[in-house]
Amino acid sequence: MPAPFGVRRFLPLPTLSYDPARPHIGVPRERDFGAHVDQTNYSVVVAEKVVVKWLTPPVPLPHPTPEILSHLVEAGFNDTAPPYAALTGPVDGRECLLALATGYLPEARDGWEWCVDEAEAGETAFAADLGRLAADLHLALSTLPRTAPATAPSPELPSPEPPSPEPAELPPPAAVRAAGALAEALELTGGEDGRWLAGRADRLRHELEPLDAPIASPLIRIHGDLHVGQILRWRDGYAVIDFDGNPTVTDADPWQPAARDVAQLTMSLEHVAQVAIKRRGTPPERAAAWAEAARAGLLAAYRARLAARGRPDLLDEGLIRPFEIEQECRELIYAARHLPRWRYAPMGVLRTWYTEENPS
Repeated sequence: MPAPFGVRRFLPLPTLSYDPARPHIGVPRERDFGAHVDQTNYSVVVAEKVVVKWLTPPVPLPHPTPEILSHLVEAGFNDTAPPYAALTGPVDGRECLLALATGYLPEARDGWEWCVDEAEAGETAFAADLGRLAADLHLALSTLPRTAPATAPSPELPSPEPPSPEPAELPPPAAVRAAGALAEALELTGGEDGRWLAGRADRLRHELEPLDAPIASPLIRIHGDLHVGQILRWRDGYAVIDFDGNPTVTDADPWQPAARDVAQLTMSLEHVAQVAIKRRGTPPERAAAWAEAARAGLLAAYRARLAARGRPDLLDEGLIRPFEIEQECRELIYAARHLPRWRYAPMGVLRTWYTEENPS
């Protein structure tokens, strides 16, 4: 790679030659995914074998994705698009991540397509596969060592007094973060939905109370944006993608309880049910029953996988519900700030959950 660019390699690239007998001859065909594909960055498919995702704009290093992809390869986690390489280079005087090269997965569709099909059909067998995939991902990420910057004092200065021990908790504290999300959702959600939400504010605060206690479960490097849209169903199975973290949460610590990922994944099943109601005409009662069965199947498979691998401690089930409530608040914030038409999904879920208080 010519200067000033650099490449970090994870797995060997497949051959891109047209003729196996004449390697390195010919220019592989390239295409993009088309204007119908909603993507923050710009991706190109090369020879139907490799996807090159150009980050637009480039992101200054350190960036979480290369570290995670490297670790997943070392841990033997294969349920993702095969990671090949990361391209880096200077932009405006800072070293940046420019592009990622991963394997192309034939016939891949994201969960906002295939999972809505399952909801419309009332099928839930897929949920066990998702539960096992999420558990395997967390088992792999739980072995990623957490590094901290050196804090040795300067030799010219006396050593500072050791800090007083503090209880382990999320920075910022989980309860503060969740309460802030609820307050912002209440502020930003207007109209009839806002009045309905305000009338259930005390109930929602009560649901968040488990976060007032110190987090006891292990803090691991989570995916951070784990929803069905990040899970591709392709010709040979399922693959989880996009380890960039949640772009809508600026203060999120990547080291959190596995329950946060689990909660976002279960909530995305609830959102799929709402999409099926709105876009496919699925009866609300049938969609709600599907979501309940799908999430139960996912959680059962997730628990079983952790238990089989000797790590049931990774999941604190008492954190799932409060994290789910916080997630719905963040969905409402996202809708208010970026995509107003999305508000129907989180509001539909909340109205389904609190039917005994819903005057309609």
